[in-house]
Amino acid sequence: MRWDNLGDTPAAPADIALFGTDAVTTRTFDTPEFRGITFHEVRARSILNRVPGASRMPFEWTVNPYRGCTHACVYCFARKTHSYLDLDTGLGFDSQIVVKTNAPELLARQLSSSRWQGAHIAMGTNVDCYQRAEGRYGLMPGILTALRDRANPFSILTKGTLILRDLELLTQAARVTEVGISVSVGFTDQELWRTIEPGTPSPERRLDVVRTLGAHGIDCGVLMAPVVPFLGDRPEQLRDTVRAIAEAGASSVTPLVLHLRPGAREWFMQWLLRHHPGLVRRYERMYADGAYAPTWYQRRITRQVHELAAEFGIGPAHRGAPRRIPVPEEPSLAAAPEQLTLL
Repeated sequence: MRWDNLGDTPAAPADIALFGTDAVTTRTFDTPEFRGITFHEVRARSILNRVPGASRMPFEWTVNPYRGCTHACVYCFARKTHSYLDLDTGLGFDSQIVVKTNAPELLARQLSSSRWQGAHIAMGTNVDCYQRAEGRYGLMPGILTALRDRANPFSILTKGTLILRDLELLTQAARVTEVGISVSVGFTDQELWRTIEPGTPSPERRLDVVRTLGAHGIDCGVLMAPVVPFLGDRPEQLRDTVRAIAEAGASSVTPLVLHLRPGAREWFMQWLLRHHPGLVRRYERMYADGAYAPTWYQRRITRQVHELAAEFGIGPAHRGAPRRIPVPEEPSLAAAPEQLTLL
């Protein structure tokens, strides 16, 4: 198993290192919520990850305290990253979870560096930082505390209801800096949810998160993702989903059509063959040119969702400018621009 580099790109062959048991602690827990899951506890060298310049993401820095995800979303684009560790991108991604146990103290140290300029940090963009593992390891309170104490702007994308455990910390952070929260709800169809996102809280529970955050003065948008072609894109399905999002008090809704990158594509197509064999050829045609659905289809879905959002009164919320506190200079422990590595 490779443990040399836990970034978004594989390490070069010459850099690959095999760590022994002194560097990686493997644990299992005989409790119902963690049965069948293996946790690999590691101590990361850096927790601030620079997003590659060619990325389509609108942010430059991320923090990912976990690798692999028990949400087990069949379509998850992050599945490919497990192959960089010689781990399986199918069941292995769902059940072999890498835990960066020193993430909170490491982030606090890196944010205090004089070289760190307080850039926005996105979380939950690779795997969910509020997946079930967070309930046992509790890394996010320390991470949020570090961000709050430095008034560093950040955003979180999640399907996890566990974020409500940290409501007070989020409220405190929102008083001193820009905090953006988004919950992912691509559909409200119960049958589709149970088969394609088997480890996640139900869409209704996720929308309860939106409702609760709003009630405490924290704007929460919804990433309507993924819109699943031929399974979740009928006009009545889109209407039901946008209506539920509006009723939850979301500040905005952003649709995103399913994309199938290598690693996720193979796993998704196996699932499709088992559950909806009649759609296999249609998917092969739709995604014949790559990971993304045709532009005309994406534009059609976006237009439909935006029209529904306007009908149900969803729009972006306007928040006051975030306050910043001065960051004292310290000459050491500068944030590393490289991808995250281990010992």
